[in-house]
Amino acid sequence: MDLATLSIVLLLALVGILASGVWIAVALGLVGLIAMIATTNVPIGGVLAARVWDSAASWQIAALPLFIWMGEILFRTKMSEEMFRGLAPWLQWLPGRLLHVNVVGCGIFATMSGSSAATCATIGKIALPELEKRGYDRDMALGSLAGSGTLGLLIPPSIPMVVYAVIANVSVLKVFLGGFLPGALVMGLYSGYIIVWSLLNPDKSPPRDPPMSFGAKVRQSKKLIPALLLIATVFLSLVLGIATATECAAFGVVGALALAWWGGTLTQESITQSIMSTTRLTCMIMLILAGAAFCTAAMAYTGIPKALAEWVDAQNLNRHTLVLSLTVMYILLGCLIDGISMIVLTAVIVLPMVQKAGFDLVWFGVYLIIHVEMAQITPPVGFNLFVLQNMSGRDTFSVAKAAFPFFLLLNVAVVIITAFPEIVLVIPNWVFPETVRLK
Repeated sequence: MDLATLSIVLLLALVGILASGVWIAVALGLVGLIAMIATTNVPIGGVLAARVWDSAASWQIAALPLFIWMGEILFRTKMSEEMFRGLAPWLQWLPGRLLHVNVVGCGIFATMSGSSAATCATIGKIALPELEKRGYDRDMALGSLAGSGTLGLLIPPSIPMVVYAVIANVSVLKVFLGGFLPGALVMGLYSGYIIVWSLLNPDKSPPRDPPMSFGAKVRQSKKLIPALLLIATVFLSLVLGIATATECAAFGVVGALALAWWGGTLTQESITQSIMSTTRLTCMIMLILAGAAFCTAAMAYTGIPKALAEWVDAQNLNRHTLVLSLTVMYILLGCLIDGISMIVLTAVIVLPMVQKAGFDLVWFGVYLIIHVEMAQITPPVGFNLFVLQNMSGRDTFSVAKAAFPFFLLLNVAVVIITAFPEIVLVIPNWVFPETVRLK
């Protein structure tokens, strides 16, 4: 059959298999099997074995379970409580006051967890009750927490960043480095919105707490110092090239264990729970990567990705039109599937397109991760919405309504990094001067 017909058949097969409730990894493998049977006589078993092995036998992928474990350890500590108490005195002067603790607290925890759900749940456990008790607007508290929780995906270490780097065959470290400034940009957009909202709604913010001396602020924040030192150590190790991303993940695990021990939460039960949770999540992601690797190899045999890239090139689309089209596609996908599935399911088709258009794959990785962030706060499957629904007792769509302004701000961030790609590439280019820039 011709490529257009084959493409439609494979797409319908994927949709039908996924709709039947089959695991994503198995669905990808079955679609790859159909594609190879229809187009080639190459031994399927050999391709399957080789691709599955290649997807797992990677030094870069070793960072994945380590970063997950680090986040799981910190998730079970008193870090969120100490973070709220330590940050609150320093943010009282800003319009919006303690609402900024959601943004800054999630930003700090994101550098240690790599997970949006863990970031949202950990900070939310202490922040929501405190903000409600002090009289802050509930919708703004929920919305700022839902939006800020997504920082766990953009600010390294990030689990989806590792998945993308492996699939796109780019350096995990470069993608990590590319996420720092966009992460700061998103935090700035969030805090800026909170400031403007607070100035327009002065009756919805309670009065300032009594002023504290500088020494009192330092004493209240002293338990944050070890966490900040851990963050600084990992960050500098990445930027200065002292350690690879995998080695930094190992340092992070050791640091997280030390923080848990220092905080008195390092027990046999907490270690067992963290290991089991890490094992489950790692196995799920690795199985998806294996299925995606086989499907990608099968698609290469069909010639569909090459033909699609050539078709896109023939349309003479400018890069902004292509970015707009991909943004609409990813927003729609984010309403239907989770972030890692978005990356895996679209990579085989989208990556040849963006390479053909001349985009840097590191830049595109950060662009894609911001859309994965959007998926965390868009119904009906936004995971952060479920986390906050359970915490607040509100329904999912009420939480989504509160988070909508922060969804729009993520779109603003996409526009900014598209107009000024050096925001993403400046640190990778500085650390790795050979990094290819956008044309």
